[in-house]
Amino acid sequence: MRNFFSLWGILFFALGFSQKLDNIQSGEVLNYRIHYGLLNAGTATLSAQKTNYKGQPHIYVKGYGRTTGAVRAFFKVEDNYESYINYRTGLPSYYVRNVQEGGYTQHLQTVFNHDSQTLILTDKEKNSSRNMKSVKGVQDMLSAFYYLRSLEQSELKVGSVKKLNVWIDDELFPFQVKVVGTENIRTKFGTINCLKIVPQVMSGRVFRDKEGVTLWVSNDRNYVPIAIKAELAVGSLKASLESYKNVKYPLKFAK
Repeated sequence: MRNFFSLWGILFFALGFSQKLDNIQSGEVLNYRIHYGLLNAGTATLSAQKTNYKGQPHIYVKGYGRTTGAVRAFFKVEDNYESYINYRTGLPSYYVRNVQEGGYTQHLQTVFNHDSQTLILTDKEKNSSRNMKSVKGVQDMLSAFYYLRSLEQSELKVGSVKKLNVWIDDELFPFQVKVVGTENIRTKFGTINCLKIVPQVMSGRVFRDKEGVTLWVSNDRNYVPIAIKAELAVGSLKASLESYKNVKYPLKFAK
């Protein structure tokens, strides 16, 4: 159960070029129900709001995850993620990861300088900061997710493979994602046609193998994640969309 809700961060990925976040509507909220095996294990929420950061238009994104019920009784999780994403470039300016997972805690803040390809990482628990090298087009774990959702449909067609770099915790991780097909997924709202996406992730530390995660996103201009399945080193994790509001386009339901 270690890094339980860090799985969301692994899935929030992007493609490596600049474009506006036109498909994200201010006030959008996505709520998910998470199961660990047969247990109703927790909830996660993603919200987006237009704002200004240092005089520039940004989208402020907040992700919050927590364990519930019987799982919370023996493993308490309170995970908070925040990202200020430049509306014009789709790149993150400021990122926060503040988590409590059982007895493990971490509170990191990252300021990105994309012009110089550097960043400033601050550890709030240790009261320390350091300058670090980055790469062109780097994303954080939240900005990557919203960046992906702003792509044109021609860029996420079946068979496409994309490479990207995502800043996780205090280091940079290369990822590769591929769209392997389409599939109708049954939800509480109806059946939704989805793109089936497999990100290649690091095996051994959390996941059973490097392709242990499958993500289904609505096959429309929203690209809303409908369901997620992760084969972990121990057990499996499933998440499904519980509720949504203020998505820019109506979800398309299969007939």
